[in-house]
Amino acid sequence: MLVGAPPAFAQPNLGPDFTPTPFGPMGPAGRDLLQKVALAGLWEGPAGRMGLEKSASPLVQEAGRHLIDGHADLDRRTVELARTLNVQLPTQPNADQQGWLNEMQAAPARSAEFDRVFANRLRAAHGGVYKFLAAVRTGTRNTAIRDYAKVCMDTVLDHMTVLEVTGMVDFSDTEAIPIALVAAPAKPSSAPPAVPAPRQQVVAQNQQQDGDGIPDGLLSLGVLVAVAAGLWFWSSGRSSSKKHP
Repeated sequence: MLVGAPPAFAQPNLGPDFTPTPFGPMGPAGRDLLQKVALAGLWEGPAGRMGLEKSASPLVQEAGRHLIDGHADLDRRTVELARTLNVQLPTQPNADQQGWLNEMQAAPARSAEFDRVFANRLRAAHGGVYKFLAAVRTGTRNTAIRDYAKVCMDTVLDHMTVLEVTGMVDFSDTEAIPIALVAAPAKPSSAPPAVPAPRQQVVAQNQQQDGDGIPDGLLSLGVLVAVAAGLWFWSSGRSSSKKHP
């Protein structure tokens, strides 16, 4: 991997938690990613083997094969990249993961109970890991971690898909698989928005106002004066005709 590393460029100083590498700055998220994927392999590989051995369902057995093959590939990539980037990896599953393995071991072989435990525990765990992978992939400045996260996301998505195909995943359990939230629609306004006049009408009104150039009040006053003057001349004419028959 070092042979194929991109040329080194000046890297920003992101703080004491980041170290420069040939692939870009390596921070807490990248280290956490390698460790979490290693942890996933420590229990999902054994879970896949139990799916092959203890389930009577061909769909569960197929999911078990995907888990075994996918994590064999990821384990190899994780160890290689962790060695390159000097990251210490866990060697034992954590308490929660060991508890899920214990549940599968306790469930009767070739039973619906085993299939439900298998599908639901693994689907819930993969959903949480997928969101974490997406966050790291989006924000990392390290190209090796970015490429590795992409491979992990593809593998996890494949595992989620084959687990869902078993038909045993309980999507009504919103604690294990939270409901996706979407943006609420905007509330309608209490008053309807004003409808603007057509552009042609506005232009015509402006042109008419510019051409007249006379305020409405002044125009009305002029009309009244003209009428009064006409009445005065008319009355004056009648008086003159009476004096000179």
